[in-house]
Amino acid sequence: MKPAFSVIFLTTLIGAGQGLFLALFATEMLLPPAPELRAYLVAGDIVVLGFCGLGLLASFFHLGRPERAWRTATMWRTSWLSREVIILPAFMGGVFLHGLSHYLGQGPAALVGLATALIGLALYVCTAMIYASIRFLQEWASPLTVANYTLLGLASGFTLATLLAGVLAPELAAAYALGATVFTLAGFISRGASLLRNARLRPVSTLQTAIGIKHPRIVQKSQGFMGGSFNTREFFHGKTAAMLRSVKWSFLLLVFPAPLLFLVAGLKGDSLPYLAAAFALQYLGLLAERWYFFAQANHPQNLYYQTVA
Repeated sequence: MKPAFSVIFLTTLIGAGQGLFLALFATEMLLPPAPELRAYLVAGDIVVLGFCGLGLLASFFHLGRPERAWRTATMWRTSWLSREVIILPAFMGGVFLHGLSHYLGQGPAALVGLATALIGLALYVCTAMIYASIRFLQEWASPLTVANYTLLGLASGFTLATLLAGVLAPELAAAYALGATVFTLAGFISRGASLLRNARLRPVSTLQTAIGIKHPRIVQKSQGFMGGSFNTREFFHGKTAAMLRSVKWSFLLLVFPAPLLFLVAGLKGDSLPYLAAAFALQYLGLLAERWYFFAQANHPQNLYYQTVA
């Protein structure tokens, strides 16, 4: 498939925002509601809204007719995309109310936080199921897709929380770094399992089954067009196998070991640049990981459009 950068930015930005809010909510549940903590939670909620807002903005670049975006919510009974479109604003609304409750120092902030945290977890599922529910794309049709979206979002969110704590509440940074480490390692196991699974996949469709001819040697001489078409542009990334391998090894390095090393260095040296580098490198790696996730999926229609005459 051809990766869409608008979707790549959408999923990685809101994933980090959801993870950050879950880190904030865990802090709220474990620590007494002191004024300093309330101020920190308000600042954190503003950052969450910023990330989700940027992701929502990026999503509009994926729409051919942005003025009709509201129609994407009308099929919520059957479409995971419609459910995501509904749940994302609900999550942002919950974050806003949570921050407002802490800013005013009154209201059921913990109850709002719990509801918003559950909505945030549901949003991970809805986003991932948009792809996991497409059964003919074998690389996506797996429970590992949901696990990867959730764990990588939590990993980046807790890494971001470590950076935020380093700026505003240094006493919380070590706990967040521990959470970031746990989720990063879990994400490594989950993403590694999906890579191993996808490497063993065999196409269900072949040229023989596509055209109904059982001859063992079929060679396509033309795709039916003298040049490119919508099908060749939108369902295939056009990159070489070497390019795919370089992207894969790049995100494996940037998402998993690199941020952990910088987190350790940042905590030991009490250095904000190290913590900032940890999040920046991990987020850059997540962009590459999400690009690879889309590019690796092999649409069956590519059987028909292999060779330009």
